[in-house]
Amino acid sequence: MSTFVGIEAGGTKFICAHGQDSHDLSDRVRIETTTPEETMPQVIDYIRQVSNTQRVDAIGVACFGPLDLDPFSEQYGCIASSPKLAWKNFDMIGCLSEHFDVPIGLDTDVNAAALAEQRWGAGMDIDSLIYITVGTGIGVGAIVDGQIIHGAMHPEAGHVLIPRLKEDTFAGICPYHGDCLEGLASGPAIKERWQVESALHLPANHQAWQLEAKYLAYAIHNYSLCYVPKRIILGGGVMKQPELLPLIQINVIKSLADYIDHAYLKGHQYISIAGLGENAGILGAIALAEREFNV
Repeated sequence: MSTFVGIEAGGTKFICAHGQDSHDLSDRVRIETTTPEETMPQVIDYIRQVSNTQRVDAIGVACFGPLDLDPFSEQYGCIASSPKLAWKNFDMIGCLSEHFDVPIGLDTDVNAAALAEQRWGAGMDIDSLIYITVGTGIGVGAIVDGQIIHGAMHPEAGHVLIPRLKEDTFAGICPYHGDCLEGLASGPAIKERWQVESALHLPANHQAWQLEAKYLAYAIHNYSLCYVPKRIILGGGVMKQPELLPLIQINVIKSLADYIDHAYLKGHQYISIAGLGENAGILGAIALAEREFNV
């Protein structure tokens, strides 16, 4: 039996665990994200402790970005122009490779979550999906024909521009684009727009959710036409509002207006809630390790 180490590298914390799949996952170890000099030795110590008791076959890292994922780039495996300045240009793959002679898989946290949902979650029966996380930001991972989409860099589809509703005067909070999708519909955007401590403090019948559903439906309309996925999977803290999913489903149907006549898009599971919940990130890292091991 293979053992994979997963590292969910977030902006505030690293989560480390090991195992094989969603049914075999060790207790998580939390390490604060400070600087590479402080954080990475603790990550390396964790992997060494695991390797002292069992063979580690591969390591997967689901990491905050932006990342250089072009295998032909001299900076492949590095964190790129991150706002976390201490991590800018940090060579994640190179650092781990210095200490462990095993395959290492690296991708963005949202791409890894998409892979985990396809492997063990809400997308187990399909080969093409979009995973959208709506929380502190809005991230989008796309898998088409079983492959995670990459280009010159990883897509940043959470920053697409969407139509602004006529009744909406909120300027948006994205420091780059103002009223892009993330600027209008992320958790912090909801908090700022309605002046609440948390988006989930708003009652189910609040007009905020009608607005949120329409903006997310606009984005899903675009993703549906660009990628033609067989399923849209929604995760993140904002999606814990149970009234939001059916509102999004209704608005997507209205927006697409029967333009795409396909059984997948008309099925009741086309837009679904993530199946792995808060485990999507760390299981995504395990899935990256598994994929790298099987290459």
